[in-house]
Amino acid sequence: MNYFTHSLASVFCSRRRKEVDATHRAIGAGTASSPDGLSRNSNRGRGRPRPDRPVFKCWKTTASAWAMALMLCAGCKPPGKPTTADIELKPEEVRDFAALYQQNCVGCHGQDGKGNSALALANPVYLAIASDDVIRRATASGVRDSLMPAFARSSGGMLTDDQIEILVHEMRARWKAKEALGAPPYAANEPGDPARGAAAYAAFCAGCHGPEGKGTKKGSSIIDDSFLALVSDQSLRTTVIAGRPDLGHPDWRNYVPDRPMTPQEVTDVVAWLVAHRKANAGQPYPGNEQAQKN
Repeated sequence: MNYFTHSLASVFCSRRRKEVDATHRAIGAGTASSPDGLSRNSNRGRGRPRPDRPVFKCWKTTASAWAMALMLCAGCKPPGKPTTADIELKPEEVRDFAALYQQNCVGCHGQDGKGNSALALANPVYLAIASDDVIRRATASGVRDSLMPAFARSSGGMLTDDQIEILVHEMRARWKAKEALGAPPYAANEPGDPARGAAAYAAFCAGCHGPEGKGTKKGSSIIDDSFLALVSDQSLRTTVIAGRPDLGHPDWRNYVPDRPMTPQEVTDVVAWLVAHRKANAGQPYPGNEQAQKN
């Protein structure tokens, strides 16, 4: 600011000097052309300033320049010098969990991990059965036969390994897992049996989803072609075990009072659901093949 005000004062002083010099020249010219050759002010007392000659007071100009500079600079920062907050981070430089989750996860998993079109990541039962490696692998590589895409750069996504690690670590730290004693394992240890699954479904699920799985007022159809085409076997298993608190769907302990599902019953119910999946999911159905040709 010192350099700026000094320069401003110099400009004002320079202009004032030019005005004074011009006035002096005009006065000199008037004296030389006087008929009697006498100065207009020759009869005035000596030692007193001549009122018709401007008195140069540069200090007033300098003070004015300082006052103007202070008004211009008060309350502002030097232009052209951005702060840290002004600099936009490159996508790979974002390390804030809230920003990463908002940009990549909230659309499907909801605000604060409470669920939306996909399961709630903040579900304590889900966090109890899903290890960090499970969450890391699903985030990095996606889930086959589902709507969950891959986010790792190595798989065609936009996130670095460090950013995925931040998501996994912070999910666990912010959304505490509750102890889920006796919970069936995240992944099945052996194949399920659809016939046994039908009996387990009738006991634990038919009350909300109907005797054939086509839905009731309490719950939607879970044998719908489009639904089964969009969810993986593991997603079905995870929902049966952890439930969907955001949709009022209970977990494996609360389908029947005081009668939690066993790991084998969970596996068999999933096998029964998978048996209803169309072999040509995502393709024209047999009844529409002729319409597709027209």
